Amino acid sequence: MPKPLTDQDKRKQISVRGLAGVENVSDLKTNFNRHLHFTLVKDRNVATKRDYYFALANTVRDHLVGRWIRTQQHYYEKDPKRVYYLSLEFYMGRTLQNTMVNLALENACDEATYQLGLDMEELQDIEEDAGLGNGGLGRLAACFLDSMASLGLAAYGYGIRYEFGIFNQKIVNGWQVEEADDWLRYGNPWEKARPEYMRPVHFYGRVEHTPEGVKWVDTQVVLALPYDTPVPGYRNNVVNTMRLWSAKAPCDFNLKDFNVGGYIQAVLDRNLAENISRVLYPNDNFFEGKELRLKQEYFVVAATLQDIVRRFKSSKFGSTEVVRVDLSTLPDKVAIQLNDTHPAMAIPELMRILLDTEHQKWEKAWDICTRTCAYTNHTVLPEALERWPTDLLQNLLPRHLEIIYEINRRHLERIAKLYPGDHDRLRRMSLVEEGDQKKINMAHLCIVGSHAVNGVARIHSDILKATLFKDFYEVDPHKFQNKTNGITPRRWLVMCNPGLAEVIAERIGEDYIRDLDQLKKLLAFVDDDSLIHDIAKVKQENKLKFSAYLEEHYKVKINPNSMFDVQVKRIHEYKRQLLNCLHIITLYNREIQVAAPGYHTAKLIIRLITAIGEIVNHDTVVGDRLKGLPTSSTYIFSLPCLISLFRFLSFSLSQISTAGTEASGTGNMKFMLNGALTIGTMDGANVEMAEEAGEENLFIFGMRVDDVDAMDKSGYDAMDYYNRIPELKQAMDQIAGGFFSPDQHDLFKDIVNMLLHHDRFKVFADYEAYIKCQEKVSALYKNPKEWTKMVIHNIAGCGKFSSDRTISQYAREIWGMEPSLERIPAPDDPRQ
Repeated sequence: MPKPLTDQDKRKQISVRGLAGVENVSDLKTNFNRHLHFTLVKDRNVATKRDYYFALANTVRDHLVGRWIRTQQHYYEKDPKRVYYLSLEFYMGRTLQNTMVNLALENACDEATYQLGLDMEELQDIEEDAGLGNGGLGRLAACFLDSMASLGLAAYGYGIRYEFGIFNQKIVNGWQVEEADDWLRYGNPWEKARPEYMRPVHFYGRVEHTPEGVKWVDTQVVLALPYDTPVPGYRNNVVNTMRLWSAKAPCDFNLKDFNVGGYIQAVLDRNLAENISRVLYPNDNFFEGKELRLKQEYFVVAATLQDIVRRFKSSKFGSTEVVRVDLSTLPDKVAIQLNDTHPAMAIPELMRILLDTEHQKWEKAWDICTRTCAYTNHTVLPEALERWPTDLLQNLLPRHLEIIYEINRRHLERIAKLYPGDHDRLRRMSLVEEGDQKKINMAHLCIVGSHAVNGVARIHSDILKATLFKDFYEVDPHKFQNKTNGITPRRWLVMCNPGLAEVIAERIGEDYIRDLDQLKKLLAFVDDDSLIHDIAKVKQENKLKFSAYLEEHYKVKINPNSMFDVQVKRIHEYKRQLLNCLHIITLYNREIQVAAPGYHTAKLIIRLITAIGEIVNHDTVVGDRLKGLPTSSTYIFSLPCLISLFRFLSFSLSQISTAGTEASGTGNMKFMLNGALTIGTMDGANVEMAEEAGEENLFIFGMRVDDVDAMDKSGYDAMDYYNRIPELKQAMDQIAGGFFSPDQHDLFKDIVNMLLHHDRFKVFADYEAYIKCQEKVSALYKNPKEWTKMVIHNIAGCGKFSSDRTISQYAREIWGMEPSLERIPAPDDPRQ
């Protein structure tokens, strides 16, 4: 059995980690000691690991800053069109290793820290996880920023600097317990506060219509303080900016009327204002109409649009001189991409600026707005679509509600001319939903106010055009596009799985890191015994590490020669973790015979998963032939753990959502790139993955979208499956009868009731197909050579799923920009 790589072996690795004298090791050591000294640690013998981490981070940051400044100089001198990516979530994760990879510093830093008697991986583990997102949407935004920089686009990410990010998850006595993610408690060496660009954001107040124009008066002001984080491109000297806003209360104490009670209340009021950037909302697939959330959404777009207009009006680096006064050319220099409906208030806010501040006529302002903004939809689930009550908007943002009403009036006038007498169509297409509580449909606002609307996988985009946005597509088919999601290979292969990255580079060179389509060259080696051996060796080494990791941290011993079947997903009914649970129970029963704080159901699913693990893992009859995780008292699954999961590579990924419910999925792409085989439905990006790798190289099962539609019309009867399939009935009876919860027999009654009587996602309908497909997986796993050949086909088919490809399409087809692989001059190169 192969042994894991030693530290000495790792230092011998070359190419993708950036050895070959890219940076001077002695200079890195000197800078490291200098930064350690700056942390007030005079004696290295008393320095903590955190002191060492900050010294290393600051040393690496030094190599960023010059490139960062040079990049911004380059943009101000060339005055290119700029794209602004607005997102309420940026799941950036850890920055240190990503920066070292993109600057070709990793091996030099590794050698420098080794010579200083330190362990690089230990220092990397010190870094806090910047978990400013819930999952796929926030992580996609982070991948996109990496690709924008790597493609030389003048791009900016704008969001909120949440004081507390996605909660840390613990499992205590089988139940999920959430802990606050205080990721800033030790400081963040990668960000820089920019108080000179602080902007006021207004709330509440009233609207006055005067002869001089419309005025929004008597407002409450919150200040938006920007923090900038550098985003390096891959070895092209480009460093873009992610600007996150933090809410601050204005310092306007009235000392003339000072009294102790008033002063204390003023301080408390400051805290209320600053709550806007205090915490990330924990659900991205369930809409809750809370005032604080609406404040967050307006806060980020109001501050960002002020910043965009300021930058548009100035030209040369560092200049505050206004050189553009006419905003009619804004769409030629500015593209704004709305990442889902969360930043939708950018549309009425831009209109407010153009109408009330810049005094444009409505028609001209609307033309500028629609040519500037574009909208990405991420879900078809009804509960995730934002609909804000008009009474909440009237109180919080009265001027914006007026503008939305006017947008809707003009929009419906147009529809009425196109479809005379079709009142039902007017109702369906209105931005204002009537009912017990009048609401604004934010998706409709985004479609009407944008020049482009895209889904994130071909099947998802087709569903939007055929169902959710069918009326809008019929009116403006030219607006609708598809942009299949992608992932950055720098983080999700080079960083996560350096052994596999090296094996690939040895066969086809390193250029695939910039151009993932080159992975197709691996098809020439699919029958090559040496490649088959090397990939199998890397995977086995990773499985050994993963097994050791699980035993150390979760006290569960697994056989590293077994197949690892994993499902890395947020807990949600449509992702159908319950189908996986039923499969585990079925396997367990066969073996015996042979031998997101989200909502209530999600937490109950987690409890069922842990309960199954408790029974399965302690059954001496089953032994080590079947193991279920998680089972420990503490289970934290943040981005570093996810990266670890790829590095300690699994073999099979379950992507088993009901066909037509998963917009795209990116976890499937990450596993595919790392050589895991997918068992999944024809949903989201799985459809295109099957096309690229060949459907015969994935394990596809279950209903297709047309089958689901037909079942919706004919009716889904879960009891029919329950009564007809003995193994399914046995599994459900065990859950319902307390087999997995002996201390509380009715613990899972809500899950049982939901599956039998209220299951929108039709788990039972795909049960038989899933079990049979899993049997095919197990059969192929017994033939390691054929399994590895299938792995090679999957890796070779990953080229399409690079975020570089996705961003290139956004740039050319939506933003009107041209990507470039050209390197800009490094800080120490002479300027042209």
